[in-house]
Amino acid sequence: MFSNLSPFTKLHVVISLIGIVSGLVVLFGLLVGRRLNGWTILFLISTVLTSVTGFFFPFHGVTPAIVVGIISLVLLAVAIVARYARHLAGAWRWIYVVTAMISLYLNVFVLIVQLFQKVPALRVLAPTQSEPPFAVTQLVVLGLFVVLTIVALIRFRGEQLRMA
Repeated sequence: MFSNLSPFTKLHVVISLIGIVSGLVVLFGLLVGRRLNGWTILFLISTVLTSVTGFFFPFHGVTPAIVVGIISLVLLAVAIVARYARHLAGAWRWIYVVTAMISLYLNVFVLIVQLFQKVPALRVLAPTQSEPPFAVTQLVVLGLFVVLTIVALIRFRGEQLRMA
């Protein structure tokens, strides 16, 4: 599966996976009230690069992938401003958590789409991605992200956050 990809596609996939893994680490940090500065920088940069490199694939007209990329970049811009320009002060703390976690969710959403397109066993379950296995998977992941984001909002609140 991975060996048939062009070098650019491989690079895009690797950057995307780095964004997802580092984003999950950042989510864990939010859940325990830690900033995890290095992981946050890696998450934000790799997730921005994921969206940017996605625009270099050939496309004709506006596609769902382009729309997701644009939304992700807007959310990431807000998250970066909230985290680094506004230093998580006041409402910027929850704005950061929500925008960063929606950006992570969008990356995971695309990962699930790609898995159902590329992995033969999943493709059989949902060849057009309109079948129940695909919809249920996406719904469960969305629900999980909503719950985890709410918990992160509750736990990543105090002004006296532990630095890591």
